[in-house]
Amino acid sequence: MRTVINRRSVRGGLLSAVMTGSLFLGVTGCGGDGDDDHLPEDYKVVAGTRLCGGHAVSADAARALKVITGSSRFEASGEEYSVAQAATEIAEAFPAPTLTKDLCRVYMPIGTPDFVLRITWGLEEGAPTGAPDPDFTVLKMGERAVAGVDNAYVFFACRSPRLNELAGPAHLAVNVRHWGMPKPPEGDVRALKNAYATVAHSFSLAMAKELRCEKNGGLPAKPVLDPA
Repeated sequence: MRTVINRRSVRGGLLSAVMTGSLFLGVTGCGGDGDDDHLPEDYKVVAGTRLCGGHAVSADAARALKVITGSSRFEASGEEYSVAQAATEIAEAFPAPTLTKDLCRVYMPIGTPDFVLRITWGLEEGAPTGAPDPDFTVLKMGERAVAGVDNAYVFFACRSPRLNELAGPAHLAVNVRHWGMPKPPEGDVRALKNAYATVAHSFSLAMAKELRCEKNGGLPAKPVLDPA
C-alpha cells in the first residue's frame, strides 16, 4: 500500500516519493523549528468551496465534505482538475460513451489523516436501467440519483448547444467516492449518505451549468435528500 505522501496531489503535479521523510518532518514540526521550508512554494490549503476550479463545491457541499472527512480545509486542487476542463472533454467525446474519467480529487492536507475523495464523470449509452444496489438510497434528482455510505451517483441528461444536438441528449454519470479500502462506516449512516449525495449533486449541477444543459439537466437547485 502506498504511503500518504505518495498519493498527494499538489498544484503542478505529485510529490516525489524521495521527499516523503522531509515533508513529514516539516509538517509535524519534528524537524526542529516546525517551518514549512520543505513544501513546494505553490502548496496551498484551501476551503472546500475553492476546490476543483472554484465553481464545483457549493456552500452546502463544503459542509457535507466536513461531515465526510471531518475537515473544512483541503489541499488546493491541481490545475487539471476543474469542471470547465471536464466539460471540454465531454463536448469532445460526445456522442460516444466513455470510460470513467477524473473530474477532481479531494485530498486532506499533508500531516493530517489520509482521506481521498475521487470525483469522476462518464458518458453513458442511455438512461440508467435496472434496480439499484439495495445498499443505496434512491433520491429524486436527474434521471437517477443514489447514495451510499461511502459514495453517491447522479445521472442526468443534457441537451446543450455545446454538444451535437442531432445526436440527442447526452447521458452523464457523476460519482463521488471515498478512494480507499472499503470499511464499515464511521458515524451516522443517514448523515453520510446525505453528505455524499450533496457533494455529488453539487458537482453534477456545476457540470450541467458549465455545459449549458437545457434546464440544468433537470437537476434541482438544491439537493433532494428525501428517499424516492
